Order: sequence, then structure tokens, then C-alpha cells
Amino acid sequence: MIYTYIFRKKVKELVDNEFYKIVQKLNLEYEFLSGNFGLEKENVRVNELGKLALTPHPAVFGNKLTHPFITTDFSESQIEMITPMFQTLEESFHFLENIHHIVTLELNDEYLWPQSNPPMLPEEEKIPIAKYDDSKKGKEAEIYREKLAVGYGKKKQMISGIHYNFSFQEEFLMKIYKEQNTNKTYKQFKNDIYLQISRHILKYRWLLIYLFGASPGVHSSYNKECIEMMEKLDQESSYFVYASSFRNGVCGYRNERELNVSYHSVDEYVKDIKKLINDGKIQSVKEYYSPVRLKSKSCSDLLTSLEYDGVDYLELRILDLNPFLTVGVDLNTLYFVHLFILFGLFKQEVNKNEHSQMIPLINHELTASLGRKHNLKLFKSVHEVVSIHEWGIEILDEMLTFISTLGIKKQYFQQIINNAKYKFKHPEKSTSSLILEAIREKSFIQFHMDKAKQYLNISKSKSYNLLGYEDMELSTQILLKDSIKKGIHFEILDRNDNFIVLKNEMKKEYIKQATKTSLDSYSTIQMMENKLVTKKVLIEQGINAPIGQHYLTMDEALSSFNQFSGMGIVIKPKSTNFGLGITILKNDYSLASYKRAVELAFHHDNSILIEQFINGKEYRFFVIKDEVVGILHRVPANVTGDGISSIRNLVHEKNKNPLRGQGYRTPLEKIKLGENEETFLSSQGLNFQSIPKIGEIVYLRENSNISTGGDSIDFTDVIPRSYKDIAVSAAKTVSATICGVDMIIKDHHSQNLKENYSIIELNFNPAIHIHCYPYKGEDRKLGEKLLEVLGF
Repeated sequence: MIYTYIFRKKVKELVDNEFYKIVQKLNLEYEFLSGNFGLEKENVRVNELGKLALTPHPAVFGNKLTHPFITTDFSESQIEMITPMFQTLEESFHFLENIHHIVTLELNDEYLWPQSNPPMLPEEEKIPIAKYDDSKKGKEAEIYREKLAVGYGKKKQMISGIHYNFSFQEEFLMKIYKEQNTNKTYKQFKNDIYLQISRHILKYRWLLIYLFGASPGVHSSYNKECIEMMEKLDQESSYFVYASSFRNGVCGYRNERELNVSYHSVDEYVKDIKKLINDGKIQSVKEYYSPVRLKSKSCSDLLTSLEYDGVDYLELRILDLNPFLTVGVDLNTLYFVHLFILFGLFKQEVNKNEHSQMIPLINHELTASLGRKHNLKLFKSVHEVVSIHEWGIEILDEMLTFISTLGIKKQYFQQIINNAKYKFKHPEKSTSSLILEAIREKSFIQFHMDKAKQYLNISKSKSYNLLGYEDMELSTQILLKDSIKKGIHFEILDRNDNFIVLKNEMKKEYIKQATKTSLDSYSTIQMMENKLVTKKVLIEQGINAPIGQHYLTMDEALSSFNQFSGMGIVIKPKSTNFGLGITILKNDYSLASYKRAVELAFHHDNSILIEQFINGKEYRFFVIKDEVVGILHRVPANVTGDGISSIRNLVHEKNKNPLRGQGYRTPLEKIKLGENEETFLSSQGLNFQSIPKIGEIVYLRENSNISTGGDSIDFTDVIPRSYKDIAVSAAKTVSATICGVDMIIKDHHSQNLKENYSIIELNFNPAIHIHCYPYKGEDRKLGEKLLEVLGF
């Protein structure tokens, strides 16, 4: 009865909220839940022993000053990862995951430390401040960091965390503004929205510290004056006995003294920060380490931009890195923060000026340093204290009411809030408590290094996928991933068609399926697609190609059966790619087999080629400009017998390999059991139920395309230069910059070139993933090479 009354009272408060009334009236609930989201994450690099890595920022990421996604923070040892702003949390989170995996895999013998608090630190003077180029901006960045080192000490600057950037979409805010009966300008209206949210975050930030505090202990190599205030956690670390978040506490990442900045208006906010700078209390607006900051899209003068243009977005700086999570945060945490932000527009402000920020600051300090204390009391007002656990549950219940009234993604959001309530009801299950338990079991360094190595293995397992883009072709994913590594912005123009645009300050390039670019003309592509034209052009230039005939009708092709009797042949569509519609018939084959192969080829085109089968091994040469950048020997789809399993079951087991998938979104394709495979097995006196002997290799196809289940083996360093020169010459015959040259070589050791090879195909859209993730061999980094030839 009492609960029903309270629920109705809270619902009434929401319904009476003018903002909410407009959201409901205009049916803007989904727009209200959307927005613009960006994430920033810092990690320090460590060596195998958990000591701070003193090596320079990895050169593979280019200019650390201008790279939009991967840069340094205070130190050379501290990597900062920055996502663009996205319209969904999922996109922003996946992009952060991708940057994390890219960075992790480029560190060689180093690791990303998964904790906000620093690892084992050297003496202060040995911690390397980030070094930049000789530009004015670079020198200013170095000077600023040197002053921070003097003012705060280098060790404090090694504390890392996650920043959460948020704004509403302008279209949504404009709809609310136009509906409101207000004399305010749009800028004033928008400023008031973000200021109200900011005051809410500041007042109730203790809730976020309690729920997501994940830095309860620190290595004893941290600042001596802090370590002396703490208890021993183990032989190598110390802690405040009840701390939830060392990072947010008295010895954490914060200004040396409390800075009082008003969030009543933007003018007061700007005025107060300017005064702090003029009084020499901080160097610049960047040094104001508030849990929430007002931000502008302007990169030049933030304070001036805030005054003239207003607030563009908010930056929350309160989240610790959670060492139990691969990238330090997860989607549920981010969604909780989002709900917490939105809730700030609906929770009634009693008095936005009450005692300024004194009470929120006290509650912040209490929670950060004593949040795990079972009877901790916080200040609801100057005259009222309440249990942190009771108050936390009270606020979370209000958020549940808010979610129920909103009515969108209700079940998912309720689960997130209920999980938070569980942490208040069971403090021993809070993240900080679980971390302390793990440290006591293993030690501070060992626990975190075990996690760092575990996350490295996760990054390796996801190395070929770009999270959030798994529906796209793998070659496109690789190109996008390498674009992130090089700091190139991209946009997906058509996901289904794998059409993208890459851009930086200097240029823009439209690309389809990774290798269809402006570097190759339409006529070049058409020449390669038409295998009859390809063969004629190659032969005219003195390059070996198979002898064969072109057929326009099925009757014409069938009438030539006797002409090919007794010789191995290849029957294929005139224009095709990915090995579609190709059949290889060796020597003794029936008219029925011949007829079926002709029908299959005509199914994929209106004319076909029948060519002499060339004995030897098939190799794919990948040519970019005048260079062969990768060579693969493609082994036809096959299984190895165990003396027990049927061919069908062996295929089923081999297809379980996570590298195998469908639709060119994995390095290898699953082996199919269709008509072509059945026909080829029949020619060997086998069928799908046959049981091969132990160690016996059974081939299911004659053609060796990866797209039909073949295996890829890297031969780039094995094949002699003479054959590479032939491949480059073949590409030049059609003026191709990017080209896949399929070559049959009888014996690559032979010096008798003229009779030892034949070019069977030129491919206008060669897949790069097979060279980057071969079944056997090394990554030839074709994505990077493509970006280079494109001028990025």
C-alpha cells in the first residue's frame, strides 16, 4: 500500500515535469533516448613484470599529436584512445573495443595495464613525459605537461580512467524548445538543459563512485605521502581499508585544492574558471578536473566558445577502469550512466544553489574513501544524514519509476538498475570488494597482469573482425581497421554493398569491397572480368595462358565434347569471380559430367570458356602497382581421415574452426557439400559417407578457391622473383593497379619459365583477407599497403 502510494507520487512528479510532458506529447521517447556519444580511455603500458613501460609511444600509430583515435596522455607510457561521436552507445562502445584491440596487438612484448591506479612505477624522474613534434602545438603540449609534473608530480598523472561524452541531438532539442512557452533564446534553453544535468551529476556523483569504483588499492611505488596514510594490502600494495575508488579520493587524480566553480549559468562557469586561471590556481581550462565539464566543439578557445555558442556536450570524468572487463568498461555500465544523465532532467531540484557544492563534495569524499564501510552515512542536507545503501536504493527505485513511465527498452533497463540495487544490498559484491578479494588471493601485480594477458588473448581471437562491422566483407573490415590504426576517418555509405569513404584533411577516397578504387579504370575492370578478353590480351603480350574455346550457346559447347575427349579441361563462365561456376574435368570423364559442368557455367553467364587444364600448383599473386605484395598457394577443400569418421563428419568438424565462416566475413570459408563436391568425390570412387584412412587426405574439389572452402598457405618469400615479375607484367597488360593474378606453376624451382607456368585468371576485386590471415603463414598487411598506394 505504502509502496503503491510512493510509486504514484513519483509518477506524478514525472508527469508534472514540463520537459517530460513535451516528450510524451510529441512522441519523442525514442529521440530522447538517443543522442551523441563519445568515449575516451587511458591505459598505461607495462612490461611482463607489471612495471611501467618506459619505451616511446608506438611509432606504428604515427603522429601522436594529430592522430584522432590513438594518442598519448601525460606520459609516453600512457596511451589515450578516443572514439568519434556516434548516435548510439553501441557504435561508440564497439569503436572503443576496436581501438583497444588494435593497440593491444601492436604492443609486442608489452601489455595494457587494466587498472586506473598505476602499476609498479620507477622513480619520479624516470617517468617519461610525452614528447611531440617541433610544431607550435607540439611544444605547447610538452610545456603544459612539464608544468603538470611540477604541480602534481608525475606519479599522480599516471592515474587513468574513462571519460564519457554526451549530447542530445540538436533536432530533438529544437523540437522541445519550439514547443516550450519560453522567452529564452535557444542557446539559453540548451545551456539550461546541460547545466541541470551537470548539477544532478555533481550532486549524486557518489552513486557512480559507489557502483563503478574499481580502484581500491595502489602499488606501494606510488607517492610516499599517500602510501604512509594507508594500510598494507599485500607485500607490494596499500589501500584505504574501506575505499571504493582511490582514483576519485584524496590521493587520486584531482586538483591540488578544491576549486569552486558555479554551474548555475554558463557565464558564471566561465567567469569562475577564468578567475582560477588568472589567480594562477590552474594553468588552463583543461586543468579543471571536475567530475563533469561543459564542453564545446571548438578546438581553439573553449571558454570563449562556451560564452558565444553555448554548451555543445558534457564530459563525465568519474569512471574507473574496471579490471574485470576487457576494455575497462562495458555496455551495461555505459547505459546506466546514460539513464543517470537522462534522469537528471526529471529529478526535481529542491534548491540548485543550496550550500553550493559543499555537500556533494563531502559525499564524494566519503564514498571514494569509505564507500565499502557497512554503516556509512551520507549527507542528504546539512541537517540530515542517511545510510548510503538506503539512499542508493531509494534513488535507483526512482530511476525504475522513470524507466517504467518511459516504457522503452524497459526490461533491459530494469535489469541494469536491479543489478545496481544488488550492489547496494550486497556491498561485498561491489566491484571494489571483488578486486580486493582477487588481489589478496594473487597479489596486486599478479592479478592485474593475469587480466592483461587474458585480454591480449581475447584481442588475438578477435584480430580479424572489426566489432560492429561484422556484417561486412572481411576485406573491408581489414581496410577499416587499418584506417583506424592510421587515424583515417571513414564513413559507411552502403553496408550491404561494402561501399565506404575514407577521408583525412588532405583527401577523400571512395572504395567498394576494399579493392575497387579510383586507381583502376572502368575499362581495366571490364577487361579483367571478361576472361576471354583477359586471355587474348595476355597472349598478345607473350604471356602464357591456357588454350581454349569460347561458346555462346549450350548446344555449341556440347557438340565439342569429342574435341576435348581424353584431355583435362576447365569449364567456366566467361565473366565471373570467386570461383563461381567453374568445373575441372581431368582426362576420363563422361558426357553426363561434361554436360553438367557446361550447364553450371552457363548458369553464371550467357557465354562460357572451355580451356585446357594446366598441371601444377595454383598460386594467387596479389599485385599493387609494380609490386607483388603477397603470394598464396591455395589448396582445394580437403579433409584428413581418422579411420573412423565419414567425409561428411570430417567436413562438419573442420568447419567448426572459428576462422571458417560464410560470406567472406572470416579468413576461410566453410566447406560445402554440394553437387560439385559430390561429383569430384565420385570421380575418386568416393561419396560423402566414405571413411578415409588415418592420415589420408581427401580433396573435395579440383579448384582451389578459398571461397569454396580451400586452405591458404603463404608463399610470398618462397616463389622466385622471376614469377613475381611475370605477375606484375600480367597486371600491366590490362593497366591494373590492384590485381589478383592466378598462376599455375609446375615447379617453382625450375628456371625454364616458358613451359613452367600459365596465367589462368586476372581478378579485378581480389580479396585481401586471405593474405592477411592465411591458413599457414604470416600476415602480409595488405590493408596498410592499400592505404599507402591510395595516398593516405
